[in-house]
Amino acid sequence: MPDHVGERENPRRHSTWTQRYAGRLIYGDIAIVAVTLVTFALVFVPNAHLSWPGGPDLPYAIPLGIIGILWLLCLDGFESRDRHIVGDGVLEYRRVMSATGFLFALVISIAFFFRIEISRLIFVLAIPVGLLFLLLGRWGWRQWLRKRQSRGAYVYRAVVVGERAKVAHVVRAMRRAREYGYVITGAITPNGMPETIDDVPVLGNLQNTMKAMATAGADTLILAGSDELDPATMRRLGWSVADHNMNWVVAPALTDVAGPRIHARPVAGLPLVHVDFPRLEGYRRVVKRTFDIVGGGLALILVSPILFYAAYRIRREGPGPILYCQDRVGRHGTTFSMLKFRSMVVGADDQLKGLLDLQGTHDRPFHKINDDPRITKSGAFMRRHSIDELPQLINVLRGEMSLVGPRPQRSDEVKLYNNGTERRLLVKPGMSGLWQVSGRSSLSAEDSIRLDLYYVENWSFAQDIQILFRTFKAVLRPGTTAH
Repeated sequence: MPDHVGERENPRRHSTWTQRYAGRLIYGDIAIVAVTLVTFALVFVPNAHLSWPGGPDLPYAIPLGIIGILWLLCLDGFESRDRHIVGDGVLEYRRVMSATGFLFALVISIAFFFRIEISRLIFVLAIPVGLLFLLLGRWGWRQWLRKRQSRGAYVYRAVVVGERAKVAHVVRAMRRAREYGYVITGAITPNGMPETIDDVPVLGNLQNTMKAMATAGADTLILAGSDELDPATMRRLGWSVADHNMNWVVAPALTDVAGPRIHARPVAGLPLVHVDFPRLEGYRRVVKRTFDIVGGGLALILVSPILFYAAYRIRREGPGPILYCQDRVGRHGTTFSMLKFRSMVVGADDQLKGLLDLQGTHDRPFHKINDDPRITKSGAFMRRHSIDELPQLINVLRGEMSLVGPRPQRSDEVKLYNNGTERRLLVKPGMSGLWQVSGRSSLSAEDSIRLDLYYVENWSFAQDIQILFRTFKAVLRPGTTAH
């Protein structure tokens, strides 16, 4: 498309892609709210009128129009299209839900105080359905954005400034999270050395920062930190960035901290960053357990035909047990028997150590056998679609596992934990988790551990919902399942 080419050729336009994207969200929200309310008016209240004591009778088109305007104002007032949150993370979805919840309460309050006889279907049908389509609309726009970012459009072209080690850390983090729209085009170090950092070219030193950014066609400066970047130097650098209408981003030394945990508070001119530590205790633990019971029970009923068919396929393939039970380590190091459909030949565990020794991974905490010869024909199909994991719904109902959490591991794997890896055991293991939907078994052991720890440190119910949604997508796309 022509605008894609323009965005590559004119880096100054990159600084406004978030505003243009937010503008598309506005039109999408208007269309969804309008279609929802118009459909409701035509189907459920085509000839009805709204009345209240001392007021005129009004056709429902007028109050529904007012509700639509209030809805859009709430979405704007709750900053659901803020350029800093659109396109990634769960905060955008949370704000859409909060805005709609506020609208719900506002309409009920107005109807109560003015004694307006308003159709209850607005509250039980129109607004909930509208919310569902608003969330689906935002998800759809994200898919649209991801496709264009994969082509090099709608991205930040960034240069990282700082000491070599800190620049390398930011570069690696950005490469792991390409979906956030940052493309690292170069780096700047205090003395302009070395020539490259993790294959990113060093463009110069602090003195020629703006010239180097212009040469690289960059629109964003990411500050990674350096002893040479004293407050006065940072202030002058910030002025230069502002004068050139570029983006100024500061990357603190904090790692793997989710946005909702971070709160900035200015104190004496210092932008102090406060970090919350979520605790999966109290009502949060009750909510998660309730969700596991309800969700696990419904899922078990829905997939029961698949369970019977899988059992039939395993039995037809040859002798041996249908279910495979293995001891795994759960929350706080407790051991439980994890259930799976048998997807390997009988006696597969006896062959594990030899296969790990053969590929040289016996000393790693995540056991993965490449091209595992122990997998049966039906087992390969079940693993591709994660069908072999479905019996773990019983573990969920027993309270030994959760629908979402770190993958449960064997005791010999847990013995290899170090450098804080044991924090995986602070929560219940899950049928699905962050690393399973972020690359599944194609990830390295280090990345798998990092993502599990990220989940533990940044747990939220909204993140669980997002992971389950991504799990359904991953299961529908054939791939290699992490076991």
